[in-house]
Amino acid sequence: MTHHTLRAHLPGDPHRPGDPHRPGDPQRPGDPHWPGEPGWPGTPLTPGWPSTPSPVRPEPTPAAPVRVWLDPLADWQASLYERLLKQRIVLASGPFDDEAAARLSAQLLTLDAEGDKPIRLELQNLRAELGAALTVMGILDVLRVPVHGCVSGEISGPALGVLASCAQRTGYPNAIFTLAEPRSEFSGTVTAVTARQEQMTRMLDTLYYRLAEVTGRETDEIREDARRRRSLTTAQAIGYGLIQAQETAPRPEPR
Repeated sequence: MTHHTLRAHLPGDPHRPGDPHRPGDPQRPGDPHWPGEPGWPGTPLTPGWPSTPSPVRPEPTPAAPVRVWLDPLADWQASLYERLLKQRIVLASGPFDDEAAARLSAQLLTLDAEGDKPIRLELQNLRAELGAALTVMGILDVLRVPVHGCVSGEISGPALGVLASCAQRTGYPNAIFTLAEPRSEFSGTVTAVTARQEQMTRMLDTLYYRLAEVTGRETDEIREDARRRRSLTTAQAIGYGLIQAQETAPRPEPR
């Protein structure tokens, strides 16, 4: 007859080998769910235990190749201007501010230093600020080589001073010449506004004196025509004295 010894475990009694696992006791090798032992199907894995698989990181996909399409005509404008400069032709068009005046002055001075042949200055739809026009007028006055100014489109206001500073002046058949006062706005103290008005008057006088000198007319007549915004065709501009001739197609050379 076999006798089984029964022992009661009191709280705090140490766990002996072979004793069944009690709730709250630490796990031991061989216990269910011990790390490394297969668990029951569906049993969640404990994060951080060796049996927990590491998360799978997606493999980096190769970057798609980037194709850069180069525009062969991207620098056509700069290339065209360079070719014109080689032929001693300078183009001024559109709104004409201080930055444009500095660029045009640099081109004129460069061509003047590089050779003795005349310079052709193409003025296309030129609308100049008064200060910018006076800047170029001063440059044209000191060049060694003669400058041929040719007008296409409409030229108006102070831009006429740039034309008047050229030794030779012509216009295309459909060109328009408009005498007009420049617009300006002043703000500040009474003293500052008064000083600015006096400066603007002196600058306008310089412009009108140049136009009167070229056309052979009185300064007051030029001033009045500018106030009325008088427009002239190419033929009328010749009679007024702004230009000397109309541009014509070159005649073919005889064979």
